[in-house]
Amino acid sequence: MELNDETLRFIHEHCKDNVRNLALQAPKYPGVDMPVALTQIAGRQAAAEKIPSWYAEEGILYPRHLSLEQCSSEATARYKASIIPGSSSGTLTDLTGGFGIDCSFLATGFKSATYVERQEELCEIAAHNFPILNLNHINVRNEDGVAYLQTMSPVDCIFLDPARRNEHGGKTVSIADCEPNVAELEDLLLSKASRIMIKLSPMLDLSLALKELKHTQEVHILSVNNECKELLILLGQTSPAEITIHCVNLFTKGTQEEQHFVFTREQEQRSQCTYTDSLGDYLYEPNASLLKAGAFRSIAAAYPVRKLHPNSHLYTSDTFIENFPGRIFRIVNQCSFNKKEVKENLADLKKANVTVRNFPATVAELRKRLHLTEGGDTYLFASTLNNGQKVIIRCEKV
Repeated sequence: MELNDETLRFIHEHCKDNVRNLALQAPKYPGVDMPVALTQIAGRQAAAEKIPSWYAEEGILYPRHLSLEQCSSEATARYKASIIPGSSSGTLTDLTGGFGIDCSFLATGFKSATYVERQEELCEIAAHNFPILNLNHINVRNEDGVAYLQTMSPVDCIFLDPARRNEHGGKTVSIADCEPNVAELEDLLLSKASRIMIKLSPMLDLSLALKELKHTQEVHILSVNNECKELLILLGQTSPAEITIHCVNLFTKGTQEEQHFVFTREQEQRSQCTYTDSLGDYLYEPNASLLKAGAFRSIAAAYPVRKLHPNSHLYTSDTFIENFPGRIFRIVNQCSFNKKEVKENLADLKKANVTVRNFPATVAELRKRLHLTEGGDTYLFASTLNNGQKVIIRCEKV
């Protein structure tokens, strides 16, 4: 992708300006390739938060909005690199290169890497960016990933990020809904590498994925700032007796440390869980990765907490448990859904953060009934205790 001097100068001078406003001024800059300039300005602005180390590099080119929106963040790419460390003599192939974020961070641990992408424009961008990032050992190939896989020489590690097939925004729950279908390619992949990492949508059904992929060794459910972002599945030549599931919550804001909880589905079945008819002084909400994984009994066995109800997925304790992997709240009071009790306990509230867990009303219905707007420092959890009692729990964040 060649940019003329006037376009480069325009990008530099307007790098922090509003892209929509700039688009309206296009007639004033006849020498500027405005569509390209706006793409680069918008891309760099998005990279400031999503890929900060790339943002710091002058000369990086950015793709169109969709490719940038779908690519991994730096935080998740670095995590992937930490669980596939590679070696000084190792080889890596990324069969679905995209913008190249995952490939660039994974490749740092390998002697050589190959980036494969069927979109020519993305290949041109990758070939431009990798040398700027001192990643000259990455070979860029403009080919279809599956076709390349069929003829490639074996490598140490393969990475791929299948795309959703549903183009109309429908929920993608199965690997068969993705392109390529990695379940059909599993044997071929394992004939080409001893280690395969597959990045999947967090919307996928984990139980179904484990049934479809017979050689799964590890699962990593990855959240960032308590928002579930990726489901990572690692395949290997041998199948373990128990598949370890890593529930990870990374933080890019503040100083909070990474939350990491590991369990197996067999442990979940065997774990003892105490349910409760009453609340203690603290309330605990597992992070998004734990909720996605279904580690509900394992958490109760690992920490001295009581579960409110088999279907509520909230926990309580009398003493503060600092390292619980999720959000922690101090309980201020509680009440039933009775109009009189609601008035006595919540009448002073004008705004609150409302969450529903196993409760016969939606967040919107509760807001309307309680006359609350979103926000503030008060948190309300509407849930059910083990004896069936419906409660509204008023909390403040610890």
